[in-house]
Amino acid sequence: MTRQPIPVVPAAHYTCGGAITDLKARTDINGLYAVGECAFTGLHGANRLASNSLLECVVFATAAAADIAAQFDSAPPMPGNLPPWDESRVSDPDELVVVSHNWDELRRFMWDYVGIVRTTKRLERAHHRVNLLHEEIREYYSNFRIHKDLVELRNLAVVAELIIRSALARRESRGLHYTRDYPEPDTGPAHDTVLVPEHFAAL
Repeated sequence: MTRQPIPVVPAAHYTCGGAITDLKARTDINGLYAVGECAFTGLHGANRLASNSLLECVVFATAAAADIAAQFDSAPPMPGNLPPWDESRVSDPDELVVVSHNWDELRRFMWDYVGIVRTTKRLERAHHRVNLLHEEIREYYSNFRIHKDLVELRNLAVVAELIIRSALARRESRGLHYTRDYPEPDTGPAHDTVLVPEHFAAL
């Protein structure tokens, strides 16, 4: 780097934000806490950097631990015995390579179509592909024994779907959200993109 510029590549932080929390790291689900990069505390504004969330980990982990300790004795009891898992109608996964291939494909089309610079056409293409991926995951989930990689792939596809739908709904460029079809920021007041349970209904 003393002789020529070094390449600088942005990391794929698609979700700059996360689960909304209060100052004790509590989410709106009782007993669920979020700390670090998975949390949206609002402390660092719209363009939070990764190192900021590391600092938040220290502060909010301490706050969460104190809140959990304070409520420990009054917490509701754990659920009773659950029925045994029934996997009599499924078989061992014969093609886990399909899961790893879909995982790689999801990463690739999110980077290519939903990356730093976006267009409506790219987002629609990604939306179509993630819908096909949901179908493949459902089919695999229904016929084979559950595997951790399949569960993680399903979770990644759900997050990808929500990111794509949010990006399609945004008709402006602001901060790290840049689309060639709407290169200017909205003239109205700035607001966060907040997804509520109804947004999950179609998945």
